[in-house]
Amino acid sequence: MTGKLTPKQKQFADEYIKSGNITHSYIKAGYEVKNEKTANAAGRRLLGNVGVKSYIDGVLGDISKRTIMDASEALEILTRIGRGEEKETVYISSPLGVEEKQKEADIKTRISAIKEILKRYPETDSIKESQAEKLRYEIELLKRKLEHLDDSTVSDEITFIDDVPEGDSDE
Repeated sequence: MTGKLTPKQKQFADEYIKSGNITHSYIKAGYEVKNEKTANAAGRRLLGNVGVKSYIDGVLGDISKRTIMDASEALEILTRIGRGEEKETVYISSPLGVEEKQKEADIKTRISAIKEILKRYPETDSIKESQAEKLRYEIELLKRKLEHLDDSTVSDEITFIDDVPEGDSDE
């Protein structure tokens, strides 16, 4: 990427990556300018240069890869917190001054981290199997309750529904 750029173009691109300011990047790169307005216009043209743009995009891509956390790294941190391996620096005031200590996450924070991890994974087969077994037991219990119902109770309810008088409406 840098082989395609002149030293001034590379300097401009590096300054632009640092500051995001076209005018000041153009001036700091050593280009001769009459005023800031012409520096800005020339800088914009330079940003349109394919080589300069490609260089800037490449450097910014490398920076984001190194600095922006991806999902696997986030899960690793949550795992260390959940296991109590991640330490936090705390400062404690004492009569002798301020004392620095490392402490692991409290239980509430650890549980929260574990819940966040579990949200990202589907339920395991053992949990699904336990839920299915519970449903089977509930179905069996309902079947037994139905078997033990007195036939007369069922007939009385049916009779009660059948005994609704007809023709007594207010129509």
